[in-house]
Amino acid sequence: MEPTQVAIIGGGPAGMLLSHMLHLDGIDSVVLERQARDHVLKRIRAGVLEYGTVKLLRDVGLGERMDREGHAHDGSWIAWESRQPFLIDTKRHTGKYMWSFGQTAITEELYRVRAHDGGRVIDEIRQVALHDLDGERPWIGFEKDGKAHRLECDYVAGCDGQHGVSRNSIPTDLLRTYERAYPFGWLGIMSETPPLHQIMYAHHSRGFALASQRNPMLSRYYIQCDLATDLKEWPDERFWEELKRRFPPDIAGKIVTGPSIEKSIAPLRSFVAEPMSYGRLFLAGDAAHNVPPTGAKGLNLAVSDVFYLHRALVAQIKKSDGRYLERYSETALRRVWNAERLSWQLTRLMHVFPDDDDFTRRINLNEFDHLQASPAAQAALAEQYVGMPFEA
Repeated sequence: MEPTQVAIIGGGPAGMLLSHMLHLDGIDSVVLERQARDHVLKRIRAGVLEYGTVKLLRDVGLGERMDREGHAHDGSWIAWESRQPFLIDTKRHTGKYMWSFGQTAITEELYRVRAHDGGRVIDEIRQVALHDLDGERPWIGFEKDGKAHRLECDYVAGCDGQHGVSRNSIPTDLLRTYERAYPFGWLGIMSETPPLHQIMYAHHSRGFALASQRNPMLSRYYIQCDLATDLKEWPDERFWEELKRRFPPDIAGKIVTGPSIEKSIAPLRSFVAEPMSYGRLFLAGDAAHNVPPTGAKGLNLAVSDVFYLHRALVAQIKKSDGRYLERYSETALRRVWNAERLSWQLTRLMHVFPDDDDFTRRINLNEFDHLQASPAAQAALAEQYVGMPFEA
């Protein structure tokens, strides 16, 4: 194949956003994706965007549909059984807002603009292997339609998720991983119904629940469930009944029910791989880390990785300035661990764990009461929730 400056492994939002941003700076890239395009575009993922993510998408020309179909809000509500709900008021405490807009729509926009700009995106590839990552000229071997191909490049961006080949291409004696698996999952549905006006987390003795949104006529709801839960045992009627039980009655009464158009179970996991670089390979997004969705940080972390990696590649390729590439892993990881900490704290606070005892339950209740009563605690949470500024 014709060589490229940056080979990007993975055609999800991280890989496609990096390809688009590199194109804006005149840097060539090729995106290699294992799945078919229809599969990528139908994946249901996150939908809560930090202020910095919204700003970046607008800055790179991807804000029109987001502004038209998305929804700005001042933060997210937390409801607690027997307590008054309170708002994580990001607008009040930070002057910044959050945004609801589905990752699926973002991915659709990225594929649209890359097609318009003549971007090279090769999907349905097999037998992907990364070679000579610690040399001057790395290359990617893969199969497409039964034929072997070789793609030479200057740099490799590993954006292929937690099950991709990129992270596993780093020598095991150099790679260190940190993981926390959770003893429950989220049973989620999507319905073409008007959502609640604001995103709302709910703690209940029966388990956690979440009301989210994608657009004015598309709702996303979740309930905490056992990892062994069978979707066949959860028809829509049972889900709606259980969801409403976990919200305060006045809020439950505002939930508009309807047929589900998607239903799935997602396990929760905290995971970090260090370092996020090896030779001329640089990891971004889920290839390097995962967070439980409680903190709404997964997609936002992928965007921040891309921000740092794009800046570093542009400086190196256009100006022979390698300072940002040398610091890419440590810079990205600072934000990753901030997000991991917040996601862990919210997950521990809002969920019912199988080994919870009376002491733990009272500690969690006191933590909620402290958040509700303390403007300083609310401000600290809001600052983390809305997203820290990108490092200069």
